[in-house]
Amino acid sequence: MKKFILDLTVTENLQLHTNYVLLKLTSQSLLPEMLPGQFAEIRIDGSPSTFLRRPISINYVDRKRNEVWFLIQLVGDGTHQLAKAKQGDVINAIMPLGNYFTIPENPSNKLLLVGGGVGIAPMLYLGEQLAKNDCKPTFLLGARTDKDLLQLNDFSAYGEVYTTTEDGSYGEKGYVTQHSILKKIQFEQIYTCGPKPMMMAIAKYAKSNNIPCEVSLENMMACGIGACLCCVENTDEGNLCVCKEGPVFNINKLLWQI
Repeated sequence: MKKFILDLTVTENLQLHTNYVLLKLTSQSLLPEMLPGQFAEIRIDGSPSTFLRRPISINYVDRKRNEVWFLIQLVGDGTHQLAKAKQGDVINAIMPLGNYFTIPENPSNKLLLVGGGVGIAPMLYLGEQLAKNDCKPTFLLGARTDKDLLQLNDFSAYGEVYTTTEDGSYGEKGYVTQHSILKKIQFEQIYTCGPKPMMMAIAKYAKSNNIPCEVSLENMMACGIGACLCCVENTDEGNLCVCKEGPVFNINKLLWQI
């Protein structure tokens, strides 16, 4: 898929939480084709300590408004600088990068999309694309507290939403792998993104129940094009760059001990 270097204009910057912002960006020309699971490398301007672009998952694509959304967790100087963007500011991005989630030819209503923390980001666009194919997916979203559960209304537009929080402040208390929905429905496909321990637990559940599963890895990335080799993951084909060969992998390719 062709990559583009784009100057995008901020249409909206929403503070969803102390540690999260949602940036909505548009382009003077029609935005390129983007698929669920892909990401952008965003240039950080105005931060002397930030030399490299930041990889950010594509959260949603609004074709009617010609907008792309990025859900950003504030963790360092780069993302804090990005969070200061105002309406009308221009942000440079290379996109779309990486591969994408597999959309079944005949999607059923027994598809499970699991997101943890900021890993929920690609699940929204995936859910919207599945809904376009007459599928009503199930979302299982996990977070530390109720304040860390984001975009619930957006998710509910495309399927049933179930939640867990570690402190029990919203949804079921515990981790996503402990949610009761996993005992009630035999899912036919699982997609997940979030902290690696969470994804490994989901992968273990999927494997033990013979459910196909794709994970979107969040390895540390720098270049985004497979040149710097800092995001390699050990697979059945050897070490592969997550930014180029991923970020989405079938769990059967990964050499996780699950």
